[in-house]
Amino acid sequence: MTKRRILFVDDDPNILSGIRRVLRPLRNDFDLQFVESGREALEVMAGAEFDVVVSDMRMPGMDGADLLKKVQSLYPCTIRIMLTGQADEDAILRTVGVVHQFLEKPSDPEMLKLVLLRASVLYTLIADEKLKEIISGIESLPSLPEVYARLQKALIRSDVSVADVAAIIEEDMAMSAKILQLVNSAFFGLFQRVESPARAVGLLGLETIKGIVLGMHIFSEMKNQSKIFSLNKLWEHSVAVGACAKQIALAETNNKAITDHSFIAGILHDVGKLIFTSKMSESYDQVVTLARQQEVSLYDAEKEILQAGHDAVGAYLIGLWGLPGPVVEAIGFHHRLTEYPDTSFTPVLAVHVANAIYYEQRPNDIVGAAALLDYEYLEKIGLAGRIDEWRKICAEILKQE
Repeated sequence: MTKRRILFVDDDPNILSGIRRVLRPLRNDFDLQFVESGREALEVMAGAEFDVVVSDMRMPGMDGADLLKKVQSLYPCTIRIMLTGQADEDAILRTVGVVHQFLEKPSDPEMLKLVLLRASVLYTLIADEKLKEIISGIESLPSLPEVYARLQKALIRSDVSVADVAAIIEEDMAMSAKILQLVNSAFFGLFQRVESPARAVGLLGLETIKGIVLGMHIFSEMKNQSKIFSLNKLWEHSVAVGACAKQIALAETNNKAITDHSFIAGILHDVGKLIFTSKMSESYDQVVTLARQQEVSLYDAEKEILQAGHDAVGAYLIGLWGLPGPVVEAIGFHHRLTEYPDTSFTPVLAVHVANAIYYEQRPNDIVGAAALLDYEYLEKIGLAGRIDEWRKICAEILKQE
């Protein structure tokens, strides 16, 4: 296996020495290099390809923001991670369209290791060289929305309140209106009128609101260039799958993280289709046409024409943004349960089931052929007997829409 090349940039040699020491156990997995300025970083990158650049924000001469902007322009597929201190709020907002992930400085050693290991997993999701060519050919992948980035930073604080979160959302009037419209729909079954973001946060919880904010922003920012593929339909499908996945998870586990991750992954599971239709519209129109003419699934048609599925592309993007591993995995494996090693109830399973049952119950929304439930996998892990109950859960949600 080829080692992943990672470049660390910090003007403080003591910081670099500490990082080198912390990451010593990973030296068999990664090729780690260290430089003390943005200028040195660009010189090194001109002679070698790096998978990840981790830069400090505050450096003399070229700061981290300027460096990563140049990296984005010159090497768009390189994962860009910024190390920032608590006082760097302005820097975070300045680079939110450039940086894939922010890490607090000083960074927790275990968190740093986890981030780098997950970056490696992201590349295994896109082992196909053709897919790498596709991603390289995309002028720019979408960057993490500003509102979501600020929510992420706020939620790190142990003393964050519902009011704090609501205040961030309320600064974006369009986002506030969209959230209130959605939470007042029948999907969430609240049976009461929600008139403020604060009330929405209080009723649905922080993680659910984060998922809604991220999903809505992506769908609103992506410009659909396709003549035959509807993003409105895709948004309706994504929200429904998120709601169904969350309720299925609630029926199977008391683990709040699993239910929250199932909801967010459900909303984002088809984000790869958004990338295809906004960045490669002509090719994706061919995918849609093939699916309809040959009555195959969009997923199979993607593999035929693009040599890549929306699952891998979506997982790549969401992983770059630093969302939780279970969310990335659910997006990346919801069409490939047999390749996923976990045999317990997971967000991967919740999204797979919700997606398949949605198309069972909404056959008019199918393009080509539907994605089918993997009965063999469900039998293998002893959950096939739960399918009828899951169908009832989804039917109730879809009936209310």
